[in-house]
Amino acid sequence: MEEKRFDPYQFIGFVLIALILTWMLYVNRPDEVVSPEVKQSSTESVNEQVQPALTKLNDSLNRISIETTYGIFSNWMTKNGAKKQELENKELIIHVNPKGGVLSLVRLKNYTDYLDQPLELIKEGNNKFNIQFSTKDGRRLNSRDFYFYPSMNAENGKQILSLKANISKNQYLEFIYSIDPDKFLVHFSLKSYGLASVLDTSQPAILEWENTAYRNSKSIDYENRYTELTYGYEDDKIDYLSLTSSDEETVEDVRWVSFRQHFFSAIIIPEKPVNQLIVSSENLSNEEAFGDEFTKKFGLKLPLLYNSNEFGSNFDYYFGITDYKTLSSYGRDLESSIPVGWGIFGWLNRFVFMPLFGFLSSFLPHGFAIILMTILVRLAMSPVTYKSYVSQIKMKVLRPEIEELNKKYKDNAVKRQQETMSLYNRAGANPMAGCIPALLQLPVFYALFTFFPIAFELRKKSFLWADDLSSYDSILDLGFSIPFYGDHVSLFPILASIAIFFYTQMTTGQQTMPQQPGMPNMKVIMYLMPVMMLFFFNNYASGLSLYYFVSNLLTISLMLVIKNYIIDDQKIHAEIEENKKKPKKTGGFAARLQKAMEEAEKQKNRRVKK
Repeated sequence: MEEKRFDPYQFIGFVLIALILTWMLYVNRPDEVVSPEVKQSSTESVNEQVQPALTKLNDSLNRISIETTYGIFSNWMTKNGAKKQELENKELIIHVNPKGGVLSLVRLKNYTDYLDQPLELIKEGNNKFNIQFSTKDGRRLNSRDFYFYPSMNAENGKQILSLKANISKNQYLEFIYSIDPDKFLVHFSLKSYGLASVLDTSQPAILEWENTAYRNSKSIDYENRYTELTYGYEDDKIDYLSLTSSDEETVEDVRWVSFRQHFFSAIIIPEKPVNQLIVSSENLSNEEAFGDEFTKKFGLKLPLLYNSNEFGSNFDYYFGITDYKTLSSYGRDLESSIPVGWGIFGWLNRFVFMPLFGFLSSFLPHGFAIILMTILVRLAMSPVTYKSYVSQIKMKVLRPEIEELNKKYKDNAVKRQQETMSLYNRAGANPMAGCIPALLQLPVFYALFTFFPIAFELRKKSFLWADDLSSYDSILDLGFSIPFYGDHVSLFPILASIAIFFYTQMTTGQQTMPQQPGMPNMKVIMYLMPVMMLFFFNNYASGLSLYYFVSNLLTISLMLVIKNYIIDDQKIHAEIEENKKKPKKTGGFAARLQKAMEEAEKQKNRRVKK
């Protein structure tokens, strides 16, 4: 901080102001006593003469104060008629404030928010931008305090806006904004010119950007789950800050930083990777002071490099939709800011579900595209469903014998398990056969669970009673909120829960699930799943609930077809009985397991004899 010292020039200025006021009062004093009316008139005359002088004196005082604070940079503090500037292309409308050269409006021309109002990523002061730097005389200056003087031109269809904060003709700070005719990109350059003699290069110049994300979706809670700061670093790595709490990190080798607002993003892309970049995020949705207008506050502090004692850098801003295909088209790995899932889940989304849904939705309404994609997925998984159901039938056939073994060896768990495994082996049944198909379906289940909430194509697309497949389908507003459920009733989650209930009933009805001491009743747990589904998905995207409803409905239909037209229970029973008569050699894991149980049984018998 600069130390405050006695300024003789300021003192002389105050003395001169006092002398001028004294002289003016002396010159304009009345010469004789007059009537009250005449005295009042004289006073008004004096005021009329004094007021302009006072205004000039105040202006002079402010000027002296600005010059004292900012020195040679005081020219940057005068507006001098500088006006708001506008840039526009096919996708964006941009306003630039001459004070600070900051973006005051970024509007996406072809999109609206949940209230059908213009969708604006920047508006009404939610965007703060600043370049902070030091001078050799100890000043720490901020570009947000300066006025920039604009000039507009065009080159090859590109609008170019130059903003200069001038000290002199050859000494200035310049911001340049430019946009292409049909892209979401805004090119931004900043550089100091002729300031090498006054800049203190021992202190870093810092670019500061802070953006408060406005609510753009019907459910602020749901939107907030997918609103987060993400950054790409090194060659191909991605990381992000906390979704639910305040977070700050200092990161190295950063390629880009994304302020993602679920379906819309503001991304800054440096020309070269940046070190010692500070990123921050603050969750605002639970703070009463912000109501339901904002979701999160994002920020970054980026060091600017000096070159020949001048600072500057080039950036690209992306202000647009959070769509995987659109972001991929810019070739900067920006699509990695979308959480498509990790490992095999992300692979399935990128190479299977995204292209498939994109193709189907190109010629079908989006609701029917979801249904058709669900049908194709279930048909692809039908062999797994068939294997699972056959296993359930075999376990059903063996249920009476298993119950007999449980009664016979109720006091000898090792022997009971041994005999049960022997029965399975002789009958050619595998209790794990029903679980393995379910495990094989988990990657598909989770990948689609990830896909639908991030599918930009579903935004504001209607189907049946759902007016937006990317948000919940409310058929009834309750007027009050139920914990973990919400303030509305969504129909698709109800239908999905009913379908899951019948599916669970069909699958559990084919299996024997003995109650083990100290263990919860598995049937009760499975029947809780539809209830959990009802609560969990009430606020989720209706497109996701539609998928699960259709998927479970198709699974039930496939199981009925398999049961009534493909599988013969009597034939399977006869096959099992025939397998029991054949000597069955166990091998691998089953053999080792049986041997271990036999050894345990022998040790138990030896202890009993002792």
